[in-house]
Amino acid sequence: MKLTDDAGIDTSLEERLAFERLLADLSATYANVPSDRVVEEIAHGLGQLNEFLGFDRSTFWEFAGNGDRVALRSAAAEGVEPVPRGPATVRMDWLFSQVRAGRTVVLRSLPEDLPAEAVEEREYVARVGIRSNLSIPLRIGGQIIGAIGFGAFQTTRPWPEDLIARLKVVGEVFAQALARSRADAQLAAAHEEIKRLNARLQAENVYLRQAAHGGSLVRLASRSPSFKIIVEEAERVAPTNATVLLLGETGTGKELLAEAIHGASGRSKRALVKVNCAALPATLIESELFGREKGAYTGALARQMGRFEIADGSTIFLDEVGELPLELQPKLLRVLQDGRFERVGSTQTIQVDVRVIAATNRDLAAAVSEGAFREDLYYRLNVFPIEVPPLRERREDIAMLAWAFVKEFSEAMGRSIERIADESMAALEAYPWPGNVRELRNVVERAMILARDTTLHVSLGRTPARAPAGPAPGSLQDAERTHILRALEQAAWRVRGAGGAAERLGMKPTTLESRIQKLGLRRPR
Repeated sequence: MKLTDDAGIDTSLEERLAFERLLADLSATYANVPSDRVVEEIAHGLGQLNEFLGFDRSTFWEFAGNGDRVALRSAAAEGVEPVPRGPATVRMDWLFSQVRAGRTVVLRSLPEDLPAEAVEEREYVARVGIRSNLSIPLRIGGQIIGAIGFGAFQTTRPWPEDLIARLKVVGEVFAQALARSRADAQLAAAHEEIKRLNARLQAENVYLRQAAHGGSLVRLASRSPSFKIIVEEAERVAPTNATVLLLGETGTGKELLAEAIHGASGRSKRALVKVNCAALPATLIESELFGREKGAYTGALARQMGRFEIADGSTIFLDEVGELPLELQPKLLRVLQDGRFERVGSTQTIQVDVRVIAATNRDLAAAVSEGAFREDLYYRLNVFPIEVPPLRERREDIAMLAWAFVKEFSEAMGRSIERIADESMAALEAYPWPGNVRELRNVVERAMILARDTTLHVSLGRTPARAPAGPAPGSLQDAERTHILRALEQAAWRVRGAGGAAERLGMKPTTLESRIQKLGLRRPR
């Protein structure tokens, strides 16, 4: 190898050996540099070449897919401006057409060595004062992916063939390291995507197992004209992606209706993801819905996917959505508007395609007027409201539902029930059912446990939701009024807490408060 200085004088053997060591060190460095450090190390390598060989500026270029050139890194001596990173701002059509054609461009003396067609290059040389330039195309897998360029601004300089050959090797070492780092990044991204999909699949399997072991087997069959209208409305909205708001008292079957809507939709191949907004502490509901990053808060020992992320491409059922904390409602509104959110502890935005079915036993319009629920969120949820009637308004279905529950528990318990005692069926049909279908199911389950033969006897007086001792006078509303009033008196008119009326009746406090207001019950002075 023969190196020359700017005047063309041979350098010493010691300098040539030092240059060979520099090239070997650079090759070893880029063979092991971490992927996220490659571009920075290229800048460092360019600086070393400048210093050792006396270049005023060196630049590593990459050709983008559209043919544009991008300066990844540039190093320059003091007093010389490096090439700005990013897409080229100066046209040099002649120079880079030569490089893209695989030709090394050697310009020992500028502007004299430029051909007549290099108009942009001549203007650039005059503007910045460059005296000599070398541009070497770089190949990977036979394809030219970029170039490495060197320039002298103080004097002209020769570009010996052996120097060009060594610089081409260095440039290709840079290019190989860059290609490897990008392949590693793509592989890491693919692994992350596989991990994400696997986590979602595991989460879905949990929901499917839960669905297989819980919930009622009662179908949406009905003899009640009012409930048949509800089923028809559900059938019409199911094939769409519209947000559905299910309204009604606790235990009326809103979750079952949500399952039916999802099952009749185009998203039914994926699991329905369920969240009870009232069952989670306010401090945890955000991470449950939207996920969290490791270390987002004390106790967050690992990354957790949120229910919305799990439900991507499917449906999420937000039960008791009226209990969602006010400070979290804007985040839910954003998901409903554009499907975007961030995990707790992260600034990375996640995009999902999720259909929302929400349910509540609260009067959301009243909650809006009281400032307890956002008006804009209410309108977003209230796209297609369905009012699910209480069981006392669909008494035609009580016998059918009771027998459906008998069949369910017969299979689970291995018992055979041939009939329901007449007086028991009459009691079931006369009872006001403040707990609705859920209460009926619990009553039947208890009776099945106590059954001694093939005839089922139901004792309503021993259920948590106690019925009046005698027959309820007047209308069904009168019976319900008497039933709730007795519980309030026994609890000294305390609705919530241990021993409160809600606990005695087996109802949620919000549901009981709604019934008290509707019935016009007032505590005596």
